[in-house]
Amino acid sequence: MIINNVGFNHCHDADFFIDRPNGSGDYLMLLLKTASIFTFDGKDLFVPEDTFFLYKKGTPQFYRCVEKSTFSNDWIHFKFEDDEEKEFLSYNIPYDVPIKMRNLNFLSFCVKSIAYENYSFNKNKKLNISIYMSLIFSKVEEQMCSSEEHINDNKFEMLSTIRNKIYSKPYEQRTISSTAHEVRMSCSAFQHLYKQQFNVSFVQDLIESRIEYAKVLLTTTNLTVTDISKQCGYRSYSHFERQFRRKMNVSPNQYKMQKKS
Repeated sequence: MIINNVGFNHCHDADFFIDRPNGSGDYLMLLLKTASIFTFDGKDLFVPEDTFFLYKKGTPQFYRCVEKSTFSNDWIHFKFEDDEEKEFLSYNIPYDVPIKMRNLNFLSFCVKSIAYENYSFNKNKKLNISIYMSLIFSKVEEQMCSSEEHINDNKFEMLSTIRNKIYSKPYEQRTISSTAHEVRMSCSAFQHLYKQQFNVSFVQDLIESRIEYAKVLLTTTNLTVTDISKQCGYRSYSHFERQFRRKMNVSPNQYKMQKKS
């Protein structure tokens, strides 16, 4: 996978528009966070927020803001290598068709991670980017295949919102009790349904979100490991170090030194 350019959480004024009659010379993946207007064969189509869109190489690209609104999206210009397009096609995701998602938070997290890897000097960045891209395609396919009943299930929506919150704000103080109360469930029902929906316990997912956030801070900031533990929601550094070591097999300090060496 060759990443030509990537943008995370870009916002534009109401006069924003893209006009590329011959396409961009590569594939363009969009995560639309605001409603927009796309033009196909001279006809305008309203595309709602939380939409995934993938322009095939060579497809004319025409899209713009809804009148008197702003425009916000994530985007990746890329090219397939070797048999990667064949693998992508196995997901049955159509080109040049807007696909409404339940939400984009997790997909957006993947784009943010791709942006970080793309501009890093990480040894395995090409492999990491390929994994994140495959994960995006896999999650889009999952949502495409979800039944209407599943999409409209109120409990699933509430649990998805909670999961998005812990990955977007891993530093927030949460307990099983407080989070179960937030979604109006008993603690036992909340834990059972969370594990059933996401195949991971709430506690383990919360730890995972904090460790991933810590890894970003360790490699992109000059904060001390003690400060980073606080930034990730830990009240005790020893607790943070123990969980980090269990997950990464090294201490936070060792991880930081490895990545900067």
